Amino acid sequence: MEQPGRRERKKAELRDRISTVATGLFLARGFDAVSVTEVAEAADVARPTVFAHFPRKEDLLFDRYPEAEALVVAAVNDRPDGTSAVAALSGLLVRLADEGDPLAAMRSQFSRFWEVVAESRTLQARARELLGQIERAIADAMEQTGVPEPRLTAALTVAGYRAVHLESLHRILSGEAETVVAADHRARIIRVLGAIDRI
Repeated sequence: MEQPGRRERKKAELRDRISTVATGLFLARGFDAVSVTEVAEAADVARPTVFAHFPRKEDLLFDRYPEAEALVVAAVNDRPDGTSAVAALSGLLVRLADEGDPLAAMRSQFSRFWEVVAESRTLQARARELLGQIERAIADAMEQTGVPEPRLTAALTVAGYRAVHLESLHRILSGEAETVVAADHRARIIRVLGAIDRI
């Protein structure tokens, strides 16, 4: 009999394969031009299998959302004594940017991904929903760890980072030098979230 760990690994591998195939199709043709049936055929799975792993088509592209939420919640929950929740989140975002992680880095290699999002109102709406979910998750973690005004602090933190992200993204898509934008992006995370932390 299969051990639960092995079953979970196989499930995760299948999820990754479906998402990778779907993302490739979306990047090549645009999100709205690709159907879930086409994704299933390209991934060699049944259509219901796709929906078993991704209840919404948009989540095929935003497949790393659960990881992103887990990272920010852990940053708040596991922060060292004497470190504020906002400072912990700033540190996480700077580290991910420095590592070139797609969740936080401003690199020209991710430009097509964001172009696909910009081309689809459906994806933009889902991105806003996910941002709201992550804000609530951060607020819950802040509340559980004794942060004063956790809802307000989470909202300000998310809004501040969103402003930094969108400005950097606009510059990358406009063709500015990646190294310049990445350096500014990093500095602005520290500056903006630092200002929020001092409120």
